[in-house]
Amino acid sequence: MQTINRFLYGPTPEERVRAWQAKLRSESRQLDREMRQLDIATNKARQSVKQLAAKGDVKSAKILAKEVVRSNKQKDRLSVSKARLGSIGNQLSQQMAMIKVTGSLQKSTEIMKLSNALIKLPQISQTMREMSMEMTKAGIMEEMLEDTLDMDEDEEIEEEADAEVDKVLFELTNGKLGEAGSVGTELPSSQDRLEDEETDRNMERYREQLNGLLSG
Repeated sequence: MQTINRFLYGPTPEERVRAWQAKLRSESRQLDREMRQLDIATNKARQSVKQLAAKGDVKSAKILAKEVVRSNKQKDRLSVSKARLGSIGNQLSQQMAMIKVTGSLQKSTEIMKLSNALIKLPQISQTMREMSMEMTKAGIMEEMLEDTLDMDEDEEIEEEADAEVDKVLFELTNGKLGEAGSVGTELPSSQDRLEDEETDRNMERYREQLNGLLSG
């Protein structure tokens, strides 16, 4: 009988909630993996910044330091998004409790607000759009607005990164870089061309890894 009802009327409210919660847990695990990958790539890049600074290559050190800043901001964004996924999961648990009382799903402005924010994250945007459409049909939320995407986000990250680069370099190089004035002439220059080329290759590899992670 239950199979026949599912065929005629679709999943029950409880089944829908459990399916959404499973999707949320899956996306949360994916964000955990991405944060771990970011940590690994960022730590390697930070070591390369120190090597570049020690050789007096201030320009390359600053380029790579900006990538470190951007990756840190990306990790913060992923962490916040994971917390939002958890909040939606909690809201759905409350919906499950309400189903036992009312027999149906209830509209939730909190779920809609959290979903709007999560759609901005490329890594889970498609899943959240699909889930939002399902929740809209189920009566939990109203139709999403397409203008919720923040198109200026990358520009804001770049502007903030410019202001923080010197601070990051100061921390990474024990105060050798990032201080007022030009410090390039005060740092030792490398005499080993092969070593410089290897460092350049490492820097480019770390930049590519970070850019790949940051682009989702």
